[in-house]
Amino acid sequence: MNASQRSITVVGAGAIGGLIAARLDRFARSAASDTQVNVLARGAQLEAIRRDGLTVIESDDERYTARVHATNDAATLGPQDIVFVCLKGQALAQSAASLAPLVGPHTHIVSAMNGVPWWFLNDFGHAHANGRLESVDPGGVVSSALPSAQASGCVVHLSSSIAAPGVIRKGRGNLLILGASSPRMAARAEEARALLAEAGFDVQAPESIQHEIWAKLWGNMTMNPISALTRSTADVILDDPLTAQLVAAIMAEARTIGEALGIGLAMTIEERNAITRKLGAFKTSMLQDVEAGRTLEVEALLGAPYELAQRAGVAAPSLGMLYGLARQLDANLEAARHKHASMPENPS
Repeated sequence: MNASQRSITVVGAGAIGGLIAARLDRFARSAASDTQVNVLARGAQLEAIRRDGLTVIESDDERYTARVHATNDAATLGPQDIVFVCLKGQALAQSAASLAPLVGPHTHIVSAMNGVPWWFLNDFGHAHANGRLESVDPGGVVSSALPSAQASGCVVHLSSSIAAPGVIRKGRGNLLILGASSPRMAARAEEARALLAEAGFDVQAPESIQHEIWAKLWGNMTMNPISALTRSTADVILDDPLTAQLVAAIMAEARTIGEALGIGLAMTIEERNAITRKLGAFKTSMLQDVEAGRTLEVEALLGAPYELAQRAGVAAPSLGMLYGLARQLDANLEAARHKHASMPENPS
């Protein structure tokens, strides 16, 4: 691929995807390269980007607007050099088939998502390598459109939010850890790291991207669903001895699941939770989703680890109980949304 003639599409122009797209576009224009940056978006976000561009507030003193090409139809774009997938797992499963036009034989797919991605077992996992995870790739719908053999993963260690439609507010942190799902994609992963570094991110290359995904998941798989179920902030969860005990039990099970796949975690449970405590009384992303009436990332954070436990023959009763509770919460929230949407408006 000619570095000056790239076609890049970011799928999902939300808080993270929007930031990636805007920075890539800003760099491409400053370098006068022949790079086309596209975003796949929908609703108010799509309308705002089309009308006003994609604005990023980096700080009180810095903001800029990227004029990315925005569409809701992947078929109008054709095969891309790089596709950044920045959707939540449940949204990807629903929309994966529509993304197939973006992928050709030389397309590099980079997932920047929470939890376990659909390609996680590609060339990885000892006896479980190259298996398909039904929880995040139901019926193979995701891997059919986005081949696992062409994927890399990006673990995001920064905060970002949507301040208004078409406006992204950058928060703390600036680190992206990007690695190939298998050695066959190592050169493409290095190329993507260089591109993101030029765009203004701090970028690291991991020894194993699956290890980095599991290490981040180790904290998210407890704090997120427990906060969604209790409506408590993370500090309250860790201060209560009973919920703290549940957190520790699930993390111990997750450590054993990881070891069965060849993942060793250097930290102790106490050390990992100490990092969470430093963040203070924060609302997890899943709690924010509950409050906003959005669907929840249950399968990527809990379903896939539980599926891996079953495959590896690892007992995970605490993880299973939390998975069941979170799954019911998501289903009930979905039912409430449908009921509300179908209710007639009260006459004035």
